[in-house]
Amino acid sequence: MRADRRSPHLRTTRRAVVGALVAGGFTAAVPTAAPAFGLSGSQRRGTGSRDGGHPRPVQLTLPRPAGPYAVGTVELHLVDERRADPWDATRRRELMVSVWYAADGTHAADAGSTGPGWRPRAPYMRPGAAELFGQGAAEVLGLPPGTIDWAGARTHARTGAHVSRRAGRTPVVLFSPGMYNARTLGTSMAGQLASEGYAVVTIDHPGEAPVEFADGRVVGPSPELQQMTDQSARWQRALDIRAADIRFVLDQLRLLTDGGNPDAGRRRLPRGLAGALDLRKVGIYGHSMGGAAAAMAMHQDRRIGAGVFLDSPMGLHWTDPDELLPVAKAGLDRPFLLMGAKLFHEDGSVEPHTHRTSASLQSLWEHSPGWKRDLSFWPAAAHNSFTDYQWLVPQLDQAFTLPEGLRAGMIGTVDPRRSMAAQRVYLTAFLDSTLRGLPRPVLDGPSPQHPDVRFIS
Repeated sequence: MRADRRSPHLRTTRRAVVGALVAGGFTAAVPTAAPAFGLSGSQRRGTGSRDGGHPRPVQLTLPRPAGPYAVGTVELHLVDERRADPWDATRRRELMVSVWYAADGTHAADAGSTGPGWRPRAPYMRPGAAELFGQGAAEVLGLPPGTIDWAGARTHARTGAHVSRRAGRTPVVLFSPGMYNARTLGTSMAGQLASEGYAVVTIDHPGEAPVEFADGRVVGPSPELQQMTDQSARWQRALDIRAADIRFVLDQLRLLTDGGNPDAGRRRLPRGLAGALDLRKVGIYGHSMGGAAAAMAMHQDRRIGAGVFLDSPMGLHWTDPDELLPVAKAGLDRPFLLMGAKLFHEDGSVEPHTHRTSASLQSLWEHSPGWKRDLSFWPAAAHNSFTDYQWLVPQLDQAFTLPEGLRAGMIGTVDPRRSMAAQRVYLTAFLDSTLRGLPRPVLDGPSPQHPDVRFIS
């Protein structure tokens, strides 16, 4: 099996994938019905077969971006020659990132186009990473490996499409995923923001989640990370590494805009990419630990002008007020947006995760004098509602009989279309307001169009 040959830590990797699938909010709650998306009739529960009567692997889909621009994407393999990898001192620090951008429509045509500007739809995952992810997913779902075609899933972005001239110079937004999660799980929002005229850079943090590099190497989670029993020490180590990764990515984007090619293999970049990035307007968003890392990077680097923190604690522990991050103690003098779901306390109680219930968010809020908003998706949403799971899990729920409580534990009971629509609206409105200076009244108060969202004052 390919993954066995590529990674010396397959078992550790698989455990981490399983942990990532259920991290941050699995409960025994009973899920309620919600519409399923993207499965053809031959792929629905209990139907469909290949030769010999075996079921076809389920093909998953992603929501189509709704902005005015077509979307292109390109991967970059970045190597920090000035920094040893904190998880493996024998190597330089390497990252894989994806840049999502507004594309020339003639080079990002719909599926089926074979004209001179045609570009293939980008895969959701590289094959080696998809294999490991699929093994972990199969274990969580109680399914045989290969039941879901993770490697065959496609995004709505075109690989290497020419950059849209019509979009002009676009603000840049960075994304950091949750702990143990790959950048892949932020694909839907990245594509949406790109379709709205933003250049979005999604970042993998090797050492936590399985990462497949451009040369086919699959690097799993660090055994050192897996063996750390002190949660606070583990979070501090990972956060420090992530913040350094983010600053390095910004440095590489500057190299790109100055005419260089930061890709380690010097692979061809999309036409027009260097001139499309406006590094005077940089935002960042992150989910869970990724949000905490985004806040840390924003605190350390004034190049970042605005931040969105998706169900993210601002401490080394979700509920301990004595373990706050420096950013929570000092606050931020630039705009930020909190979007939260549930906060689980050690006594088993559950509350909405807001600055009024979380000591770390409260400290950040009180020490930040600038513009800020706190939006709660409680009680319908769950921790992973702010990832692609919001869209993927309902498809799995329609195709298979999921373990009891898994759906509600991961994405809550909110209607997935409504939840994703609200996230798109508020995140885009925040970036429009802070990076482009555009008025967005939806940020001023509750909207009847988004009944799942409450403004926390």
